[in-house]
Amino acid sequence: MKFSESWLREWVNPQLSTNELAEQISMAGLEVDGVEPVAGEFSGVVVGHVVECGRHPEADKLQVTKVDIGSGELLDIVCGAANCRQGLKVVVATVGAVLPGDFKIKAAKLRGQPSNGMLCSLSELGMAESSEGIIELPVDAPLGQNIRQYLTLDDNAIEVDLTPNRADCLGLKGLAREVGVLNNLDVKQPEIAAVAASISDVKGIQLSAPQACPRYLGRVIRNINTAAVTPLWMVEKLRRSGIRSIDAVVDVTNYVLLELGHPMHAFDLSKIEGDIDVRMAKEGEKLTLLDSNEVSLKANTLVIADSQKALAMAGVFGGLHSGVTKDSNDIFLESAFFSPVEMAGIARQYGLHTDASHRYERGVDPELQRTAMERATALLLAIVGGEAGPVVEAVSEQHLPKAAQIALTRAKLDRILGISIATETVTEIFQRLGMQVQVSGDEWQVTVPSYRFDISIPEDLIEEVARVYGYNNIPNVAPQAALAMSKHQESRISVHSLRDLLVARGYQEAITYSFVDPKVQEALFPGQAALVLPNPISVDMSAMRLNLWPGLLQAVQYNQNRQQNRIRLFEYGLKFIPDANAEGGVRQVPVLGGVIVGSYGNEHWTIAERAVDFYDVKGDVEALLSCTSATECFTFATGQHSALHPGQTAQLNRDGKAVGVLGALHPEAERKLGIKGKAFLFEIELEAFGDKHIVLAQETSKYPANRRDLAIVVKSDVRFSDILATIRKVGGNQLVDLKLFDVYTGQGVADGYKSLAIALTLQDKARTLEDKDIQQVISSVVEVLSKEFNATLRD
Repeated sequence: MKFSESWLREWVNPQLSTNELAEQISMAGLEVDGVEPVAGEFSGVVVGHVVECGRHPEADKLQVTKVDIGSGELLDIVCGAANCRQGLKVVVATVGAVLPGDFKIKAAKLRGQPSNGMLCSLSELGMAESSEGIIELPVDAPLGQNIRQYLTLDDNAIEVDLTPNRADCLGLKGLAREVGVLNNLDVKQPEIAAVAASISDVKGIQLSAPQACPRYLGRVIRNINTAAVTPLWMVEKLRRSGIRSIDAVVDVTNYVLLELGHPMHAFDLSKIEGDIDVRMAKEGEKLTLLDSNEVSLKANTLVIADSQKALAMAGVFGGLHSGVTKDSNDIFLESAFFSPVEMAGIARQYGLHTDASHRYERGVDPELQRTAMERATALLLAIVGGEAGPVVEAVSEQHLPKAAQIALTRAKLDRILGISIATETVTEIFQRLGMQVQVSGDEWQVTVPSYRFDISIPEDLIEEVARVYGYNNIPNVAPQAALAMSKHQESRISVHSLRDLLVARGYQEAITYSFVDPKVQEALFPGQAALVLPNPISVDMSAMRLNLWPGLLQAVQYNQNRQQNRIRLFEYGLKFIPDANAEGGVRQVPVLGGVIVGSYGNEHWTIAERAVDFYDVKGDVEALLSCTSATECFTFATGQHSALHPGQTAQLNRDGKAVGVLGALHPEAERKLGIKGKAFLFEIELEAFGDKHIVLAQETSKYPANRRDLAIVVKSDVRFSDILATIRKVGGNQLVDLKLFDVYTGQGVADGYKSLAIALTLQDKARTLEDKDIQQVISSVVEVLSKEFNATLRD
């Protein structure tokens, strides 16, 4: 939004310099992008009157003039402008004048004719980049008056970069209202009285799309003079706001756009067939715009039409064939409210952006249409003459925006601002902003005016208070925050620690869908019921997973198909078990699962290559269990699982309760899923990890440790874990370490038996153990092993 500072000061004139005014506007949230003078630096330029004007005897394109500047003598000036003529009031740079660019005017001869000055154009005074012809002043311009004074050129053009929510300031009226609020000054608005109809001509209006256009006003004006010249004061205000003068009718609609912030449009009445219909366009309907480009309209575009055709794109661009031309005698003037929601993006989909679309997309005051109509009518009648008919209004009240009612409490205002502003001050700020306010105790009930459609919640009101009160007046106090030690259970085992451990062991985390292919799940869990989604993403993602393995194995297959031979993946998430006793008929169990396939390690010349086996995955599971510091609570037992190899499946128990399973993938499932090589899997319920045992520091024994090795022979089906647990019970506190360092079968050991070599380390905290003490422990261990497992010492 670009506007003239002097025009703004006609509405409200605070005692501030230009820079102070710009700073104040910026601090109020309306950022000023730039301030530029409306004309270049010059002096010695006055109003003159062309008394005589004739053709130069030596040059066809030059004219010899005599110009009166009120000094008592006529100046001979040679001029090359085509619009120079006798009787014209002009801008004269006298001898000695200095024009922009330090260009000094001197007496000279042009093709033999004396020239004591220069008749100036807009560009020569730094008022435009280019111009055609010299400046034409009104006939009542006073001779000899300094042109800077006459045109009030000691002025600045201020450009404001408005945020999309402040469309109410896209006009001088809104900006002046804002400056008046900030300075606690009254705004001097121009008097806009209703123009009485002098003829009875009307056009009927039909709202066929009231949701997009709930209010439309139209007025017939006959017998206008399109040759009338736009007054210089209006041309200058338009120019300083960045708009070029076109003709009187267009200039008036642009002037109302700048003054009130309300777009308007005028149609040639003779081009309208029948009544006005505000409707949605027909798909593919053609319309030639004012820039002569033809567009094919889409069905989501609102148009202004007559009974036969579309006349204009509503709120965006007028039509060429219905526009006002120099031959127009009668016009139809429109003023409408178009819904911002319906207008959003319409101009951009046609590659357009106009002043009207810019405002309608952000929102126009829904109560401003009649005021704009009366203002434009009065200006038109004063400039181009004519006779105005009555204003015809079509309105759909149910589709018009309703005034927002907002309640704001004192507690919320103080909490968000960080300071307490007096109730009277807050109330006054709301009233100065045009709001209706009722105060009840510590609460304000505010009715928002129609032009502030950006205010809808209490936080918006708080922002207004802060803006008007002044951000600089709010103390800059650093917030104070008390930091408290967070509660952290040292015994809690986090999923992150389990993830980090697996990553350290060469795994990569996978994230798969909770929805799996029913065929893949059937291959792993034949005959086991699963939850089927009523509206799945796709057929191969239609069942809730019973286990993490379907997703992990599909990830393995995907990677193997891309020449990845060594794969280690893990995932943690939920599995979904149908359970009639659970809430919603499904039991959701958090689990941690993994799969390994391929070689044990990365290829290296110092490492013998081998494929992963059952004990690799078991070692990874044991590493996870070690995080609990209570590995003795866990045991591995022979298990069975439909997805795993019958002879290579182990069930993980904690205190006798099954909490997980691991083993080799069943060969049949391996074949169906297309897995290459042996795959080994594990899955553990996260709840099984529980809380880890806190290790208590104890004094280290200063007495020597003693190692004794036992080689016992037991049946092949005896599990070492059972032997280990038994030895620990017998060894008591003096047994500080226990290791299995050899397993042997073969010569010297009967078939069906195995030899286990076990190292026992004994140590006491209070004394040095004697041989008899050590022997007593060893004898007790041997005796119990013999009794429990029928174990014998190997010869």
